[in-house]
Amino acid sequence: MDTPILILLISLLLSSLPPLFSISSPQDTLLAPSSLSISDVLISANGIFSTGFHSVGENAYCFSIWFTKRTSDGDLTVIWMANRNRPVNGERSQLSLFKSGNLILTDAAQFPVWSTNTKSISPLYLQLLDTGNLVLRNRSGSMKVWESFDSPTDTLLPNQPITRNSKLVSSRSHTNFSSGFYTLFFDYDNVLRLLFDSAEASSYYWPDPWLNNRQLGRTSYNNTPTAAFNSSGYFRSSDDFEFKALDYGIGVWRRLRMDVDGNLRLYSLDEETRIWNVSWQAKSEPCRIHGVCGPNAMCNYDHPGENAGRRCSCLPGYKAKNLTDWSLGCEPEFNLSCNAAESSFIKLPHTEFYGYDINFYENCTYERCEEVCLQTCNCYGFNFKFNHDSGHYNCFPKSLLLNGQRSPSFWDPLYLRLPKASVTFYANQKQEIGLHCPPTTQNLLLDRGYKKPKQNRMLQFMVSFTSAFGGVEIICSCFVWLLLYKTQQRSSENTQSYVQVVSGFRKFTYAELKKATRNFREEIGRGGSGIVYKGVLSDLRVAAIKRLDEANQGEAEFLAEVSIIGRVNHMNLIEIWGYCVEGNHRLLIYEYMECGSLGENLISDTLDWEKRFDIAVGSARGLAYLHEECLEWVLHCDVKPQNILLDSNFQSKVADFGLSKLVNRGGGGKNSSFSRVRGTRGYMAPEWISNLPITSKVDVYSYGVVVLEMVTGKSPMATGGQGSGNTGEMEQRGLVKWVREKMNENGENELWLEEIIDPVMKGKCDLRKMGILVQVALECVKEDKDARPTMSQVIERLLPH
Repeated sequence: MDTPILILLISLLLSSLPPLFSISSPQDTLLAPSSLSISDVLISANGIFSTGFHSVGENAYCFSIWFTKRTSDGDLTVIWMANRNRPVNGERSQLSLFKSGNLILTDAAQFPVWSTNTKSISPLYLQLLDTGNLVLRNRSGSMKVWESFDSPTDTLLPNQPITRNSKLVSSRSHTNFSSGFYTLFFDYDNVLRLLFDSAEASSYYWPDPWLNNRQLGRTSYNNTPTAAFNSSGYFRSSDDFEFKALDYGIGVWRRLRMDVDGNLRLYSLDEETRIWNVSWQAKSEPCRIHGVCGPNAMCNYDHPGENAGRRCSCLPGYKAKNLTDWSLGCEPEFNLSCNAAESSFIKLPHTEFYGYDINFYENCTYERCEEVCLQTCNCYGFNFKFNHDSGHYNCFPKSLLLNGQRSPSFWDPLYLRLPKASVTFYANQKQEIGLHCPPTTQNLLLDRGYKKPKQNRMLQFMVSFTSAFGGVEIICSCFVWLLLYKTQQRSSENTQSYVQVVSGFRKFTYAELKKATRNFREEIGRGGSGIVYKGVLSDLRVAAIKRLDEANQGEAEFLAEVSIIGRVNHMNLIEIWGYCVEGNHRLLIYEYMECGSLGENLISDTLDWEKRFDIAVGSARGLAYLHEECLEWVLHCDVKPQNILLDSNFQSKVADFGLSKLVNRGGGGKNSSFSRVRGTRGYMAPEWISNLPITSKVDVYSYGVVVLEMVTGKSPMATGGQGSGNTGEMEQRGLVKWVREKMNENGENELWLEEIIDPVMKGKCDLRKMGILVQVALECVKEDKDARPTMSQVIERLLPH
């Protein structure tokens, strides 16, 4: 072989190897184009903060910011994470800043898991500031394109604001950094609140939910909700809430954290001892934090007034689901019958369960309260409280035993419903107090498994060797590399398997999908972005495979966009299993939903009022997650019954989210995120027609129309001729206008509800809940987008408190 040809071959081979070293840069700065690997760290100029890959498990890393110096117990104090819900592999993962201005975190050098989704014509650089803020700005420093302060995880630093568009979300536990159940955020009334939000329940717990804003000294009259604390430890919120740190004054590093136990705390650092001391906390009684012990469990104090003595215990007849995670609560050891004669009650003194009342009965006798509970299948007990102001007892039957506490300061009992045959046994059984609640460390495993790749040290040595020597040594190294090429290929296959284990999201070949769908034979749906086929994958999973309309989009762009959809994970969003990109073929692979779409079920009259209400709540949860909780801002742009799918339990899952990003590439709009109108006639917000800016409120409008369709059983186009005209913009408002007219004709009574309700539900539904649905829907379909609620506000209106 000629020497020039051999040199060319060596160059090509070496260029195909993955980069082992990132481009050098100043200690606090990353210039474009360059990257940070697992071992690279940026340190702020003052040395206080560091950013890089933080280990969160075996071979699992999150790109994070932390205080450089460790605490007295040797731990690092992490204040921000980019990919808290999706750790990356320790092998070849990197954070890359591209010339295009985008900052992308890539898992195992092949799959993006997080991105700033930014663009810039001029070169950018990434810098860690002395404030702990990680910023992406242009070379002149005059403009910030992105900053970590705008998207906090569970911590605020001095002068870092929390706004309408940001929130603090606790970690799942002390050892699991993924998103937990507790959130600090501005509610729809512009008041700063703490929310407990699990898959089963959701409720406010701070400020005290039974007090109104005036009693709390809060105000909702502020147009730009914001809150922050300064370097002296003074916290001020636009709703008039404020406090000062116990050690108020300058010269102390502080952080405000949404802790895993649901308490919001301000910490101050003692530089000498390297200990974070609590200098303020929102809740002085930790047992009043909702959800701390999970369902069917009580929060107890070992010694009155000692918060550190808080413990969790199961109710009589119940056992812990997981002794290392009390948030899961307890489960019954018995089967409860609906037959009143087969149930009885035991009295638990000084015990209260807050919320989830089936009803409220004022001036009630014990006998009447017991009878009410026995005659209701989903009543699991009742609080029987004495009202000192009125001088009589009130009855609170419970549909869910959550937010329970036992304290001598609470005078009234809980009466727990149990099988009559077991009452004597449980009444005489000594109640053992369970394990300590947090802050004890829980050794929970991450929900994902990580396969640690084998380190090919020989290959690394050979690459270093060839870079140091020339001539004969390079040629020898090249031949050795050729021998090891197949080993590297096998390692690449292992990495692909790792991605599947970690995310359940992988790349499919077009041949695989063609075989799975039997050459795309069975069509199960179609929309503006493509056709959906039913298929059976090689692992026998039934899938819905969406074949996207061909778009003028390169593979890199498609992968960057589809990664946004792929890392979305919520119980009310359809799960995406993978993608295919070959030539002009662009396909997405979803889980298959047995019960079809909401649209199909509305036509076939298979949904009772309870299912429809639950579908409305579930769909709102999914959209709220897309709008407010994703790392990326995802608009759906085509919310309609056909894009709300139902599983075997009729749980709703929103489908086709994020496709507006994929189908708009190459559409011709240079300065607009949306180059053409998106959506379906009848569900489209006025902004599309009026050429107004497109925001998340277009989804809110479409959701409102869908809810009205669920309540009335009428298509938004079917009522188009009823006083709204047959064409144009007014036709799209047909259903909305019809419902408003019926409401205005009958005033505040329930006659108008009975008139508009789907005939299959008449006389079989809860009119109060249907009324709530309609009222929320009418707020969602207001012409003025700023007058519409956010999806999180919709959820709060629909869920009981």
